[in-house]
Amino acid sequence: MELGLYTFVENTPDANTGHTQHPSRRLRNLMEEIELADRAGLDLVGIGEHHRQEYISSAPSVILAAAAARTEQIRLSSAVTVLGSEDPVRVFQQFSTLDLISNGRAEIMVGRGSFIESFPLFGKDLDDYDELFAENLELLLKLRENETISWSGKHRAPIHNRGVYPRPVQDELPVWIAVGGTPQSAYRAGALGIPMALAIIGGEPARFKPFADLHKRGAKDAGNDRQPLSINSHGFIADTSQEAHDIAFPAFKIQMDKIGRERGWSPMTRGQFEESTTLQGANAVGSPGQVIEKILHQHEIFGHDRFLLQMSVGSIPHDKLLRSIELFATEVAPAVRKELQESKA
Repeated sequence: MELGLYTFVENTPDANTGHTQHPSRRLRNLMEEIELADRAGLDLVGIGEHHRQEYISSAPSVILAAAAARTEQIRLSSAVTVLGSEDPVRVFQQFSTLDLISNGRAEIMVGRGSFIESFPLFGKDLDDYDELFAENLELLLKLRENETISWSGKHRAPIHNRGVYPRPVQDELPVWIAVGGTPQSAYRAGALGIPMALAIIGGEPARFKPFADLHKRGAKDAGNDRQPLSINSHGFIADTSQEAHDIAFPAFKIQMDKIGRERGWSPMTRGQFEESTTLQGANAVGSPGQVIEKILHQHEIFGHDRFLLQMSVGSIPHDKLLRSIELFATEVAPAVRKELQESKA
């Protein structure tokens, strides 16, 4: 199993001081976090595209290019690229360039987006939300297959026999589809022969099993091979469970309560947070042993090929986040890989 991190580069007020870091400091800290993940042996880091004040991640390809210059092994992905409001040609060019800089470590994770700010910002009509994504995905997949293309659609100017450059190091730039809670999206990913990232950030993970099944069914119905599956979750790791909860909860609460005020959710309580960290809950927060147990438990449900952890839900102190990454890479990941390898033998 591949194990890695993803982040929206949150920059919310510190739960203890109420202060917010300067964006340049947050980005410098992020580079240190990614460098540690690379040195310690994690497989992937993803940067999610957002266009909100509390996230410094409106340009994932730029951040990933900076990380490429400071790392050697770790794969570099968006998590996600909001493809409905992007120009697929520019997305392909940016990530092909990233692939060249990183010597073949780039991938694109596309999604429809859980926030809508990018649509009015770039002049897109929200009434076309799903149609824009489907059309842009079609074009993106064609771009990675052909150096010179002709294409026409409803929402973008046509392309007439034009070359698209640069071309990536990899023969086929990897593309994943991220899915939150839409069955049609899961089936579509399988039918297109594309790996799927399933975001589980609330509720009981077992309830998401039908999405994994739909992904498999879509692949089978279209005559495709089984495609890889990633589980993407919130979490945090410390030396003890109590420490992990005490560090993560205040930051989680600030971020989730802000979103909740916009969407009509009740404020997060400590009890709700604790419940979400149990074996049956969505959040992988706890000691290394508890997180190992949770990942393996979920693997029994999904049989997934990748697990990505979003540790910075709200602003976690930098030193604590570095320790969490270290524990994930040096204790959790080796134990999970060993257990799954032995179970195959």
